[in-house]
Parts: sequence; C-alpha cells; structure tokens
Amino acid sequence: MRDLLRGAGYLRSGWSFVRARPRLLLLGMLPALIVLTVLTSALVLLVLNVGDLVGWATPFTDEWAEPLRAVVRVLLAVAVLVGALMLSSALFVGLTLTLGDPFYERIWRATEVSLGGPVPEEGVGLWRSARDALRLVAVGLGFSLLVLLSGFVPVVGPVVGIVLGVVFSGRLLARELLGRPLGARGLDDAAQRAATSAHRSTVLGFGIATQLCFLVPLGGVLVMPAAVAGATILAREELQLG
Repeated sequence: MRDLLRGAGYLRSGWSFVRARPRLLLLGMLPALIVLTVLTSALVLLVLNVGDLVGWATPFTDEWAEPLRAVVRVLLAVAVLVGALMLSSALFVGLTLTLGDPFYERIWRATEVSLGGPVPEEGVGLWRSARDALRLVAVGLGFSLLVLLSGFVPVVGPVVGIVLGVVFSGRLLARELLGRPLGARGLDDAAQRAATSAHRSTVLGFGIATQLCFLVPLGGVLVMPAAVAGATILAREELQLG
C-alpha cells in the first residue's frame, strides 16, 4: 500500500510542476480539451441509448420476475457505461498524446531540465507516439470487453470487472506515460518493462491515480499535463534514470 501511495504522489508532484508554469499547463490542456469534446459527445449518445441497448442484449430476461430483471439490466447498464469509460480513457490518452505530441514534448523537456542532469536530445517522435497510441487503444478495448462481459455475472460481476478494469487500465496508462522519458533514453519495449518491473507497485499507484482522475468530468483535461510531468519525475527519481 505504501508503494501505491508513493506512486500516486508522483501525479501530485507533476501537478505542482505544471501549476507553477501556467503557460505549460494551458498548452497541455488544449489537445486534451479537443479530444475530450469528441469523446464526450459519443458517451452522451451512449448514455441516452444504453437502456435500449441493454434491453436488446438481454432478451432472455424478459420472462424473469420484474425485480430480478430490473436489477440485472441496471447492473449490465452500469457495466456497459464503465466499460465505455475505460475505452474512452484509452482513446483519450492515445489520441491526446499523438495529437499533442509537440506540446507534451515541451512539458517533458521542461520537467527534465528542472530536475537537472543530462536531458536526452531526441524525443520519442510522432510515429512512435502513434504506434504506442494504437497499442493502448487495442488493449483498452480488451479491458472494456472484460468489464462488459463481467456485467452478465449477477451482483459481483460488475464490481469485480470495474476494479479489474481500473487496475489493468491504470497499469497500461502508467506504462504509456512513462514511454516518453524511457524511450527518449533509447529503451525499447523489453528494456522499459525491465526498468518498471522492480517498481511495479509504485508505477501502478501512479497509473491508478491518473486513471481515476480521468474518469472525473474534465479530469483528463486538467490532469494530462500533470501526468506527463509526473511520469517524467517518476522515471528520473524512482527508476533512477537521471
């Protein structure tokens, strides 16, 4: 638990960094706001139609007693919406990091400079960011399906699915955010996994804290610049890459 909380603390450190630099904060919020507007429109459409969607997907409950049928459909609707939020989170991070790559490189580089020591000359690049974004979305889709399927398990299914979804998506999110400071130092995917494995709980705590913030309305817009800075601080201090 201590390591999880320490990992969450790096998000707070990232927020402290960008809050003291309003221009960087506003710069990092711009691409996040554009992506969020598009994804929110899609989520609103889903919310307005989730009842019909669940009814279409559960014709086998039509003959059940009313209280049981209502409970199952409500739980499944919750699972659908949470799964959609998980997928939206993956899409949000992937699209925002790709579209905002020049903006987030400025935040990353400013954070590196503030920490002192050698600063890599090259960032990860647009094509690397796009590739990582596609991987993030693909895995996010898998987690969303897991949460959705868990909704068919009465009572405990949605709860278990939501918890697993937050944990797994948080871990993936942390890996994605750490990709810039790690990749800029020439670490490939295997080397990045090795670098983070010794600090798994700390990295997970950072990812879960960021993921939970992304589930709050407008949280992703405010937190995205802080998450980029926090991941850089985490890489430099915890993984000792200075």
